[in-house]
Amino acid sequence: MESYSGRDNVLQYRAQRAFQKIMTEACEELGLDRATWLLQQGGDGELAILPAGTSERAVVTRLTPIVDRLLREHNRGLAPEARIRLRIGVHEGLVHLDGANGYPGEAVVTVCRLIDSPQLKAALRQFPGAAVALIVSDRIHQDVVRHYQDLRPEHFRRVSATVPEKDFEAIAWIYVPGENIAGDAEAKDRNESRRPPGNSREGSGDAGRRSRVPTPQPLPGGQVFSNITSHGINAFGNGNVISTSGTHDTTDPRRSDS
Repeated sequence: MESYSGRDNVLQYRAQRAFQKIMTEACEELGLDRATWLLQQGGDGELAILPAGTSERAVVTRLTPIVDRLLREHNRGLAPEARIRLRIGVHEGLVHLDGANGYPGEAVVTVCRLIDSPQLKAALRQFPGAAVALIVSDRIHQDVVRHYQDLRPEHFRRVSATVPEKDFEAIAWIYVPGENIAGDAEAKDRNESRRPPGNSREGSGDAGRRSRVPTPQPLPGGQVFSNITSHGINAFGNGNVISTSGTHDTTDPRRSDS
């Protein structure tokens, strides 16, 4: 659950009850027997080991949209701090079911890292109207998502999911129900590519225009004046005089037109 630790005791209690209710309703709608799942509870969520024979296609492509719909119905009318938004991760692999303190296995570690990756958290923040963000491993994406059209494969964003403090990095795919997260990323990349390279402001604004104007160089035996604005009668150089009308005063034989 997003922002679970920021809730007070009462809101955490309510969120846990709502989470269990929504997951049970979603499984019933899918025809999945949640009672057969091996669950390791974590307060703000759970690790679920699904039994052999469970439809991967149903879990990957149908569970997330159903949970998203049920959560949006639940959140309607609630204060922002009471709303529930979820991150869901799916991976596959070998797991020891008889561990002394949980379920040992690299697959378990991987799915836990995926769910905690900043890339998935950022995706959920990017779409405040969504209630769920899904991340699947590259293996799941290749085996399930790209072969079936339950969810449009082109709406998944390919990311390098990282948890630096755990020395974890893996290719994964993120999906947000009702959103084209991949298209938004492509549009952002196009906008970034149109920007001038570097961080310098040269070339934009008055400072940029001034920086491109060459500095006038004096000619031998003459004088050069550049970018001069005159208000009233002023003298420049060796006794040169310019009138306010822009007409040269010819009374001074030393006037220069350079």
